[in-house]
Amino acid sequence: MTGRLLRMSTLFVRTLRDDPNDAEVPSHRLLVRAGYIRRNAPGIYTWLPLGLKVLRKIEAIIREEMDDIGAQELVFPALLPKEPYEATHRWTDYGDNIFRLQDRKGADYLLGPTHEEMFTLVVKDLYSSYKDLPLSIYQIQNKYRDEARPRAGLLRGREFVMKDSYSFDIDDAGLAESYQKHRDAYIRIFDRLGFEYVIVKATSGAMGGSASEEFLAKASVGEDTYVRCTHCDYAANVEAVAVRAPAPVSYDGVPAAHAEDTPDTPTIDTLVDHLNATFPRDDRPWAAGDTLKNVLVVLKHPDGTREPLAIGVPGDREVDQKRLEGQLEPIEVEPMDEAEMAKHPALVKGYIGPEVLGEESKSGIRFVVDPRISEGTRWVTGANVHGSHVVDMVVGRDFTPDGTIEAADVRDGDACPNCEEGSLESARGIEMGHIFQLGRSYAEALGLQVLDENGKLVTVTMGSYGIGPSRAVAAIAEGTLDEIGLCWPRNVAPADVHVVAAGKDEAILAAAEQLSRDLKEAGLEVLLDDRVGKVSPGVKFKDAELIGVPTIVTVGRGLVDGTVEVRDRRSGEREEVAVERAATHIVDIVRS
Repeated sequence: MTGRLLRMSTLFVRTLRDDPNDAEVPSHRLLVRAGYIRRNAPGIYTWLPLGLKVLRKIEAIIREEMDDIGAQELVFPALLPKEPYEATHRWTDYGDNIFRLQDRKGADYLLGPTHEEMFTLVVKDLYSSYKDLPLSIYQIQNKYRDEARPRAGLLRGREFVMKDSYSFDIDDAGLAESYQKHRDAYIRIFDRLGFEYVIVKATSGAMGGSASEEFLAKASVGEDTYVRCTHCDYAANVEAVAVRAPAPVSYDGVPAAHAEDTPDTPTIDTLVDHLNATFPRDDRPWAAGDTLKNVLVVLKHPDGTREPLAIGVPGDREVDQKRLEGQLEPIEVEPMDEAEMAKHPALVKGYIGPEVLGEESKSGIRFVVDPRISEGTRWVTGANVHGSHVVDMVVGRDFTPDGTIEAADVRDGDACPNCEEGSLESARGIEMGHIFQLGRSYAEALGLQVLDENGKLVTVTMGSYGIGPSRAVAAIAEGTLDEIGLCWPRNVAPADVHVVAAGKDEAILAAAEQLSRDLKEAGLEVLLDDRVGKVSPGVKFKDAELIGVPTIVTVGRGLVDGTVEVRDRRSGEREEVAVERAATHIVDIVRS
């Protein structure tokens, strides 16, 4: 098999010495500087030849593993009609996050953010019997989302490449099997891509469905926070962490709730200081965790309606915006401002208590609480009177919330939800893949049914499985770069070998040319820096380090002694190799 030879003298690339002004993370900075991508607009990038080679190699790995489990590739248009998305309510649920447009006749369209509806409809159009199932189909295609804050280069863009696949089964047992096949394929894909990752429990969000897992690339710049147990194998995105609620406790003998004057205590810290100074406990000092903090937000529903919501959390916790939105997606959440607060005169800012909260209360504001605020627990909380709090307010005796919600922040040291011995520790990651057991929601909305073996119409059950190839380019870069440039794993590098002709001497250029041709004939992809003129050896070396091909070969001063230098870009190890055996030696390195 013959390889390929790229020449720096003609390659469409310009490396940069300075960082781009909008670069926020190392991968963004280096991918632009090394000539892999160029920015067109916020969240929109052009793939230059080197970047496209990396992207295509990632896509090839994904295709191989998807094809290996029997999935079949197709491609839908990116320009999609409104009607299927209306049927599933996502035309509204997506809110401002999709690009909408009209044709010359006024018909509504969108640029596809994801294609569940289209996959469902094409199967409905072509298949009608249980004998046609199971089926798995996929595509690798550009997607479009109107991100409010595109950032971090390829990690959060408005146009991006996604591999989305869908399984179709006659029953839940078939879905579980299809899900496991995709999960195993994803493990093989990420093992081949060459970066550290973790599989965590996740929420399904706007996608819906039951079982859901994320594949996160470990990265300090990641937008996702996940936790792992120090004792068992539990791992979850923070949005999916389920707090272990305390068992109900008896409140027999607990004093009746009593209001106390607590002047100048609008914050938890000032309240705790006042309690310890004025109402000291016999067993221990009061702490923030003894207080019930009631946080007010406004829910912005996809149809534009606004709804106030009160969230009760222990006073030593904060409401985590991402966790809250993860429970309520596609609803958006905003803090309640002064203007909104003025619409609810029953509320006394800084001293809001459960007595005026709840759908049946004077305010009519729905009141949900953290699972720790469970039956029989006792709290200090607002009396809804300025300068006053209620002590010994008991859940189930003095107030009953409208429900519970996982919205309080998750902290290192929290108890593991899965075992008794472990505690949680957090880390950051980049979402690289997400798999769902969707169930029947899309099939029901769009009428996807087939005849079962008894001739009865049954609704098909679906799974959904996504990977971001374009995001993978940045994630791999983040996980492998160093202080001098990119450092690609061999499976996805734009070339196998970067040959540098380090000098203007004709013998050096001729030797570099011959070695490059020999490597090409041996089936390798070679990047040859054959630039002459004002390009010094120093510039060539810096470019080679910046571009990050895993093996760098320097043809230079050692040629007079009959050797070339072979360097491993990742480890920095160098060796002098005789010219006559250099090609064989390099081929062995690449293929090992």
